[in-house]
Amino acid sequence: MTRGPAGGRAGAPEEHVPEKRRRPGRRPGAADTRGEILTAARRVFAEKGFDKATIRGIAREASVDPALVHHYFDTKDGIFVEAMQLPMDPAVALPTILAGPREDIGERLVRFVLTLTSDPQAREPVVALLRTAMANDQAVAMIREFLTQAVLGRVAEVLGIPPIRLEVAFAQMFGVIMMRYILKLEPIASADLDELVEILAPTIQRYLEG
Repeated sequence: MTRGPAGGRAGAPEEHVPEKRRRPGRRPGAADTRGEILTAARRVFAEKGFDKATIRGIAREASVDPALVHHYFDTKDGIFVEAMQLPMDPAVALPTILAGPREDIGERLVRFVLTLTSDPQAREPVVALLRTAMANDQAVAMIREFLTQAVLGRVAEVLGIPPIRLEVAFAQMFGVIMMRYILKLEPIASADLDELVEILAPTIQRYLEG
């Protein structure tokens, strides 16, 4: 019997060994890069606060390239929102609130905040941050810097009003959230959302309009 160079029979078809298909998903043992960036961001925000934290510093803490941080989160605001598990990103929420007639912005703002916090899953991290802020100076500084830079400053600039007016408006809304969900003071705790909007919106509008 004639044999080929590899010891097999001459002319016999080569035996095909099927390739082992790789299972979908992350490679075994591969790092959860996004999760590691978030963990690093929490450490950096806790140590430096929102103001002094940087994309470069978070990347260094996570041992990745800054471009990779931008790839996953785009901006420092976006990382903060994810790291603190906040229910909304100002970059998405603010254009929605600011769109439309200026004379109705008070109602839109109040309705947005109250609707957002009416969802238990979305409310949980907000309430947790408020509770932490009442007992932790570092948390207070971090939340203050985020609100000032990412939310209040931007809205005040768009509306062309002094920041203090916006701060007073948000202070009133945060007070309502605390009374409704932390202290659970009745009847505000069980009040209908539309009723609260009707009560609050004119006052918030006055703050914003001057």
